[in-house]
Amino acid sequence: MHVCGVVLSGGKSSRMGKNKSLLTLQGKPVIERISSELQTCSSEVVVITNEPSLYSFLSLSLIKDRYLNKGPLAGIESALYHVEADVYVFAACDMPFASEKVYGCLLNYMKGYDAVVPIYNNRIHPLSGIYRRSALPFVQESLDKDELKVKQFLDKIRVKYVNDYSTIPKEIVTKHFFNMNFPEQYEEAKGLSHE
Repeated sequence: MHVCGVVLSGGKSSRMGKNKSLLTLQGKPVIERISSELQTCSSEVVVITNEPSLYSFLSLSLIKDRYLNKGPLAGIESALYHVEADVYVFAACDMPFASEKVYGCLLNYMKGYDAVVPIYNNRIHPLSGIYRRSALPFVQESLDKDELKVKQFLDKIRVKYVNDYSTIPKEIVTKHFFNMNFPEQYEEAKGLSHE
């Protein structure tokens, strides 16, 4: 099975005040940590970004959005459109502790679905989900209609929502879903990176 790991790095990082994906943890840019982790469970890894020059140091395929200024849904569309794969494993660039163990758990549920989306602390995490290419026309339809909420798009496809991670150590799961949006969360991430 050809698995494509996708790092979504298109956000404005306005709450952080600087580019989240280039902040460092233990001397490594966050985006490098995430892409390295995705490489352990993917056949190839790509980065969706409209500023490819910032990420040339990664030596990965850098792909721009085809729908500009349409948020993360455009990033999902770009990956499904440009890369031929059986499944696409997504990570947002503000998930410094993304874990291949969580993705491995989600992949177990893929049969018969267009997407597997994790739920954690009663919230869905579609940017940490797994998608098939069969979802592409539905993403495009949403973008064409300017329906940019990922939740609206998910209502159109066959989704398996997963909230049982009992086979994975709790601390790995907790860190996987840790998002780094504000400066104080970056400070917290620095502490977590030493655990």
